Amino acid sequence: MNTPTSTPVSPFQTPRALLKELQEKFVAFREYMPLTIGIDKQLIALYPELSRKLLRATLGIHTNSLRYLKIMEKATHRFDLQGNAAEEVTDVHRTHATTVLRERAKKVAEQRKAERAAEEAARAAKVAEAAAQQHTEKLNQLASKFSRNN
Repeated sequence: MNTPTSTPVSPFQTPRALLKELQEKFVAFREYMPLTIGIDKQLIALYPELSRKLLRATLGIHTNSLRYLKIMEKATHRFDLQGNAAEEVTDVHRTHATTVLRERAKKVAEQRKAERAAEEAARAAKVAEAAAQQHTEKLNQLASKFSRNN
């Protein structure tokens, strides 16, 4: 028998599940529009059962996404849940988006460079191993040739 609890339980178990719901319901999330400052308070008012921790994680995933940052980098205005223009995006926030994007691009480039270096090292090791095996085979051939003659 189910008994009601004193605090409502969120139907969203993960930040990604909540984000999917928000993207389905609100154009600002679906279109990755720069969100108005204080959007968390609006969402808590609409979804009182949400935990602040879950909402913070969800907003973090959304606002740190590549698509959101790219849009934020060039944005002039922030938007409410329905997609209505709100306050202007400050230069500080645009610069922050640009900085984060550059840092990510640099990190990806460094990872790719490291992967290429590892692949090259693996190829060089294979070549060296093949050369060593060929050398060993030659030595064995010579050893067997000279051991038969004695």
